[in-house]
Amino acid sequence: VQLVQSGAELRNPGASVKVSCKASGYTFTSYYIDWVRQAPGQGLEWMGRISPEDNDRKYAQKFQGRVTFTQDATTSTAYVELSSLRSEDTAVYYCTTGRAWGQGTQVTVSS
Repeated sequence: VQLVQSGAELRNPGASVKVSCKASGYTFTSYYIDWVRQAPGQGLEWMGRISPEDNDRKYAQKFQGRVTFTQDATTSTAYVELSSLRSEDTAVYYCTTGRAWGQGTQVTVSS
């Protein structure tokens, strides 16, 4: 099982960012994809999850209205898009099935 994420991103405050997570080594629709982030000096923060099987999505209350999970089963890829970025969104973003983790994507929000 392998999850490979897209590369680091630098955004201005107010912009949006979209991070991808490409899965391989298993049937993509078998497991939820959870998105988690870790800000500098902070613990892991759960953002929510998407089911590639039926596209069911759950969002953490904190991110409601600002985050969108999507997936493309034809390419076994999940995406997280975060809008209205602010400096506090600077973090490493991870996708995980629980059994495997992506390598993380650094998102930096700075003017």
